Amino acid sequence: MSNQAAPTIFDGHNDVLLKLYRAGGVPAAGTFVSGRDGAIDAGKAAAGGFGGGFFAVYVPSPMDLDFKFKEMTKATYDLPLPDPIDWEDAFPVVMSQAAILFDLEKQGVLSVCRTSAQIRNTLAADKLAAIFHIEGAEAIDADLNTLEVLYQAGLRSIGPVWSRSTIFGHGVPFRYPSPPDIGSGLTDHGLRLIKRCNELGIMIDLSHLNEAGFWDVARHSSKPLVATHSNAHAICAHSRNLTDRQLAAIKESDGMVGLNFAVAFLRDDGRMLSDVPMQQMLRHLDHLIEHLGEDRVGFGSDYDGAVVPEGLTTCAGLPTLRQAMAEHGYDEALMAKLCHENWLRVLETTWGE
Repeated sequence: MSNQAAPTIFDGHNDVLLKLYRAGGVPAAGTFVSGRDGAIDAGKAAAGGFGGGFFAVYVPSPMDLDFKFKEMTKATYDLPLPDPIDWEDAFPVVMSQAAILFDLEKQGVLSVCRTSAQIRNTLAADKLAAIFHIEGAEAIDADLNTLEVLYQAGLRSIGPVWSRSTIFGHGVPFRYPSPPDIGSGLTDHGLRLIKRCNELGIMIDLSHLNEAGFWDVARHSSKPLVATHSNAHAICAHSRNLTDRQLAAIKESDGMVGLNFAVAFLRDDGRMLSDVPMQQMLRHLDHLIEHLGEDRVGFGSDYDGAVVPEGLTTCAGLPTLRQAMAEHGYDEALMAKLCHENWLRVLETTWGE
């Protein structure tokens, strides 16, 4: 790996499985190896020093994405929460996307990792390390039977909600400007989900929970608080971003935040426009480091699921970010922490290794 592509970046969130699912499912998985029109594939990962990360399984809502993205370019916006999705509709989609992930493993392009030691060994072998993650728990039933089976299959991280309600809790809408304190938090089912995930060693992702749900997890979870792809509300007053009070709770729990590359969560004006300089990303990183400490900040790109800054449209562009970080004054040790070591630390604690 070239110096430009080092240290390796292990990332908190991508949506490449959704893109492959929409492109045809398992038969489309081969494009991950041969090259695809998207943010992440094997070739781009090798070029950019992208070592893998959380591969999200996500059940999409029927929505007009063009309308959504156009609304989010405005000075203010408030998108309604999508309707809930029933278990019967969500489960086959989750199975289909999980099948894509395991097909990629079968092709030898990545390894689905269940321990931090497996991640380290996979990265050392210059292979992509993948965490089986579910974004929005629509495919988990109230009795949690699906959770048990998916855990045996390798599930190690879950977000109780995406930006729509589930039987477990309530998501935060895409709203700017807005605090994240919107709506009620976890349900009784949600509290049982948190408890069982703690017992199994499944990480709870807070990124799409509203503030009430965040504090419910903080009160009831025995594990570090983790937001895989969120930014600083003090810089960008978007409903999806974290307040300084939330950051303080994450720090106290010895948790973690992954910086989201989505431009609407980076820009001061909350608009979904891609002309975002590296300096704006560094402002968020500096703020997160100031409030969380050097050991609790990483990346959560949202690649293949968001509009990202022009210089980082694919993971092959990550050397540009590393160069900006180095020029900003981040030394070699801090770079390694931000790029992957902090994720490995929090996963080792969460998974009870």
